[in-house]
Amino acid sequence: MQTVSGGHVFSVVVTGPTQSPTPNAAQRRSLLRRLARHTAPTPRPAWRAISRAPPVTPSAGAEALLCPCRLCVGKRRLLLLGASTALLPVLPSTSLASGLSSDPAATVERIHPPRPDWYEEIYAQAMEKSMRSYEAEVAAYKEKLFPQLTEKVEKVLELGIGTGPNLKYYVGAGDRYIIGVDPNKQMEKYARASAEAAGLHSTKFSFIRGVGEALDVRDNTMDAVIGTLVLCSVSDVAMTLREVKRVLKPGGLYLFIEHVAARDGSLLRFMQGLVDPLQQFVSDGCHLTRETGKQISEAGFSRVSLQAAFLSTVPLVSPHVYGIAYK
Repeated sequence: MQTVSGGHVFSVVVTGPTQSPTPNAAQRRSLLRRLARHTAPTPRPAWRAISRAPPVTPSAGAEALLCPCRLCVGKRRLLLLGASTALLPVLPSTSLASGLSSDPAATVERIHPPRPDWYEEIYAQAMEKSMRSYEAEVAAYKEKLFPQLTEKVEKVLELGIGTGPNLKYYVGAGDRYIIGVDPNKQMEKYARASAEAAGLHSTKFSFIRGVGEALDVRDNTMDAVIGTLVLCSVSDVAMTLREVKRVLKPGGLYLFIEHVAARDGSLLRFMQGLVDPLQQFVSDGCHLTRETGKQISEAGFSRVSLQAAFLSTVPLVSPHVYGIAYK
C-alpha cells in the first residue's frame, strides 16, 4: 500500500488476513496505527536551507548591481569589509540577455527593478554612515583628479551619485550644472543635502533614477562624466563605458576611481575569489574580481591616464585604479 505525505510517497506493508478485499474493523485500526508512524519528515530549518543554497549572483551579462557599482548602479557600493551594515536582503538583478529597450525608463526597470522603499532607505542610510572612513582615505586621490574639472567644464554627470560625497569637489569653479544618476531613488534626498552643504544651489543640481547602461541624456552634451566605485556593480561594464563616451562631448573627460581584482596568483586574489559571491549578495551586485582598469583602457577612449592605489581601510576591496579618460 502507498500513501503520500508532505510530498513523499511511503510504502506501507499491511500484515494480517488478506482474503477479503474489504478490511474489517480490526484491520482498519491496525492500518491506521501503522500509517501514523510514517509521518512526513521534519521541515529543514530555514537557516540550514539557506546555508546549503547556491550563492545568489547577478547574471554574467547583467553585474548588484549593486555592488552597490546596474549603476547599481551604484554606488559607492557598500563594501563588504569596509561597511558596518548587516546582511540586507538584495533582490537579484534582471539579465540583459533578452535585450534592452530603447526607452531608458524601461531599461532601468529591466536592469534594476525598484527595491522596496524600506530597503532602499536602509541602504541609503548605511551608505551615508558607513563610508566615512573610506571617503577620508580616498580624498587624497580625489583631490588629484577633480582639479582637472576646470572652469570650461560646465555640465557634469555623475554615475551612481549615491549620497553625494563627490559634490563638494564640483563647486567653486565656474558656472557648473550637475546631473546625478542612481538607481536608488532614496539617495536623492541625501544627495541634495550634500549639494546644499557644499554650497551648490538647488537649481544647479538634478537627480535622475537611472543606470549606467542606458543614460537618459542626449549625445555629446556632457563636459565630464564622473564614476567612483560604480563599474564594480553595473550589469554590463562595456555597455556603461559606451554610454559614457556617447554622452561626452568631443574632448570630454571621464574621471574614475574603481576597485579592481588583485594580481593573479596572489593570496589576496584567492581570497577575493572566495568572498566574491557573498560580496555580490550583500553589496547589491558589487564584484571583487573585475579587471576594470583594463576594460577602461580598451574601451576606445582617445587617451587614458591610469594609476594604481591601495587603500588600507578596505584591504579586501583593493587595489584601486584612478585616472582620466579622454573622448
